[in-house]
Amino acid sequence: MDTTTRSGAQAAAGHVADSHDAIRVYGARANNLADVAIEIPKRRLTVFTGVSGSGKTSLVFATIAAESQRLINETYSAFAQGFMATPARPDVDVLDGLTTVITVDQERMGADARSTVGTATDANAMLRILFSRLGEPHIGPPGAYAFNVPSVRASGAITVERGGKKAVKATYSRTGGMCPRCEGRGAVSDIDLTQLYDDSKSLAEGAFTIPGWKSDSFFTVRVYAESGLLDPHKPIRDFTEKEMRDFLYHDPVKVKVEGVNLTYEGLIPKVRKSFLAKDRDALQPHIRAFVDRAVTFTTCPACDGTRLSDEARSSKIGQVSIADACAMQISDLAGWIRGLDEPSVAPLLAKLGHTLDSFTEIGLGYLSLDRPSGTLSGGEAQRVKMVRHLGSPLTDVTYVFDEPTTGLHPHDIQRMNDLLLRLRDKGNTVLVVEHKPEVIAIADHVVDLGPGAGTEGGRVCFEGTAEGLRASGTVTGRHFDDRAALKEKVRTPTGVLEVRGAAVHNLRDVDVDIPLGVLCAVTGVAGSGKSSLVHGSLPAGEGVVSVDQSPIRGSRRSNPATYTGLLDPIRKAFAKANGVKPALFSANSEGACPACNGAGVVYTDLAMMAGVATTCEECEGRRFQASVLEYRLGGRDISEVLAMSVAEAEAFFGAGEARTPAAHAVLGRLADVGLGYLRLGQPLTTLSGGERQRLKLATHMAAKGGIYVLDEPTAGLHLADVEQLLALLDRLVDSGTSVIVVEHHQAVMAHADWIIDLGPGAGHDGGRIVFEGTPADLTAARSTLTGEHLASYIGA
Repeated sequence: MDTTTRSGAQAAAGHVADSHDAIRVYGARANNLADVAIEIPKRRLTVFTGVSGSGKTSLVFATIAAESQRLINETYSAFAQGFMATPARPDVDVLDGLTTVITVDQERMGADARSTVGTATDANAMLRILFSRLGEPHIGPPGAYAFNVPSVRASGAITVERGGKKAVKATYSRTGGMCPRCEGRGAVSDIDLTQLYDDSKSLAEGAFTIPGWKSDSFFTVRVYAESGLLDPHKPIRDFTEKEMRDFLYHDPVKVKVEGVNLTYEGLIPKVRKSFLAKDRDALQPHIRAFVDRAVTFTTCPACDGTRLSDEARSSKIGQVSIADACAMQISDLAGWIRGLDEPSVAPLLAKLGHTLDSFTEIGLGYLSLDRPSGTLSGGEAQRVKMVRHLGSPLTDVTYVFDEPTTGLHPHDIQRMNDLLLRLRDKGNTVLVVEHKPEVIAIADHVVDLGPGAGTEGGRVCFEGTAEGLRASGTVTGRHFDDRAALKEKVRTPTGVLEVRGAAVHNLRDVDVDIPLGVLCAVTGVAGSGKSSLVHGSLPAGEGVVSVDQSPIRGSRRSNPATYTGLLDPIRKAFAKANGVKPALFSANSEGACPACNGAGVVYTDLAMMAGVATTCEECEGRRFQASVLEYRLGGRDISEVLAMSVAEAEAFFGAGEARTPAAHAVLGRLADVGLGYLRLGQPLTTLSGGERQRLKLATHMAAKGGIYVLDEPTAGLHLADVEQLLALLDRLVDSGTSVIVVEHHQAVMAHADWIIDLGPGAGHDGGRIVFEGTPADLTAARSTLTGEHLASYIGA
């Protein structure tokens, strides 16, 4: 056959390259996946559904996305790989047809004190270039407008080795935009010295009251006591003026303690570096409590919170400085950029304008570039990450989204759907993990996992179209068209919580009475001021239990038993039954297997290649010493108890020899929030987003309080789980607790006794109360966006 004939035959049969039209997964076993085999069509929008914990994230993120990233990393040199994350190959037999994966997850953005929306999206970098070109007076290059760049000046002699060595006097200067007073943080801190030490004691007597600073700590306390600069036996209140200055403010200097060279530094700068360099929300709870006691943060008086030096703020384009531009609402800033007519920077203006318009396009036009990135919710953080992908010329890549509608009002979900479809229409494969029916309905292909969660899930229950899912009989199919009805009769408030003159963020002197003794929903589009009202304006007082969306932090040693405090009564029960110490029954303490240090597996680091984890041969993965496993309670050893599900453990500790009321109460709360299938010893790192949210809710239910404030408790919940959540909220209210819910889900709105709707828009277009009343009144009036969507939801 000649070349012409062969080409003609290929054209008739289709090019062989076009046969790679699916991502093929065979034998996937990550986490709870049970040998999943599936083919996902390329260049289509595929939505993965299923109850929380059914294996969606394990299939999409831990298998497909992880293997794509691993293969891409392997294309780099061994030297480069040594500096990169080295994920292990997922537990899967075959993965074929992969393309480059771009992951857009809900991980919170870096909580560094100097990270803002502008720095995280490169918008600030473009603004700095713009001001360095057009700003008057001209103060320097882009770094002169950067609040993370300090000004530096130096002079001295340098030796130039050119021919003969010659000493040359040189000067060096760099103009930065950092405010020297607050070092680019926008806030200054005053430290209460009484919270750092007891001045009636000497250093030798353990004067420090800082968490973790034990009296025998070699690198903290003893360096002060044995530095030779201070008298360790003199009470601090008796220090001379020089001793006090050396104690509090001394510059870093090398000292020798027991023959070891250590650095001595004044207490104030050491505390600032140790506790204040990180964002408050990134600190451990007990450290955060110490910082709240010891440190008072106030807006920097030198830069008025802008983080920028006087010089950076003095340079303006028209009447606008870079500080003014960063403080503008992004939708307004985009309009200002479009109004600049300067041909010399036309490409920069076009790129910056496109980036800012992308914020508005995905419903984040109400943010400002100087908003700290650590204050964004999970949904906002995910959409900020999307900004750099909108308008990207890349095609034939796989975009992976983790519940992109989280935190979105029903009014904004259609806009998100349009973006997903646009990415698909450019020739990309779009994989979305989602629970919202509005997103499932636009899918080209639906994969439903289940049938249950945990060990009851991990199997593909349905593949096909959204219409086919409706008729499939799976849990998702049965609940696809669920609609919560309005209550026939709402509860009567027992009192009110008065909020007067609330002006936090975009709130406009809001006066509102929040009813108590009922289920009250606070609604409104994203950015309308809901969280500002509930978390920032409620009167401080006893009995308010707040459950926000901050992530659960925990290592692979953390599990539901340790996180909820369940392990404490279990250890005590084992200790009492066997007449030994409770510490023996902790895999992180005395009872740990010495070979694996209580991890259950032994990790082998292979440098630039993925590390290998092998089950510990000595304890066979049970994490405890053999002698500890001989002790029993109710016929079970501690490893067998930790392998139980919550439902099994609730029955085990509820009666008989193992009856432990304290443990049974915690297990009951876990069962109430729908986590009866979780194993007590399951690592927190394996839990899905919805499971973590409910685990946190169960933990907070133990707190004594008359008012519960919940921030979007339906985030990550399957349609079938929403009904259980509503029943839980009803039980809380019926027990005498007031429940205030910030929520977008129409089922919660319909079930509420009272609704406070904020708006009418976001940012400076919001911040006002646009409706107060019952859900029935809201749907009848249809006077707000929330009212229109709720009426449509219930079919009114």
